Amino acid sequence: MAGKNQWISPRDDKWAVKGEGNTKATKLFDNKSDALEFGKQIAQNQHSELIAQKKDGKINLKNSYGNDPHPPIDKD
Repeated sequence: MAGKNQWISPRDDKWAVKGEGNTKATKLFDNKSDALEFGKQIAQNQHSELIAQKKDGKINLKNSYGNDPHPPIDKD
């Protein structure tokens, strides 16, 4: 069973990593790259998705780690 999707979102002057549906951030970071790395590790461990937003709130990244609703088709 897959865990919660992990969201990377701007929060004031920091970047928040938050499990989908949670009210509080798991952890805050000074830069987005550190938040992405942390969120990626959680998403991989939980076989969920990593979703990142830009500073304006628009989604600019979606990566699936085991729960892809549209997995790639092998082209052997």
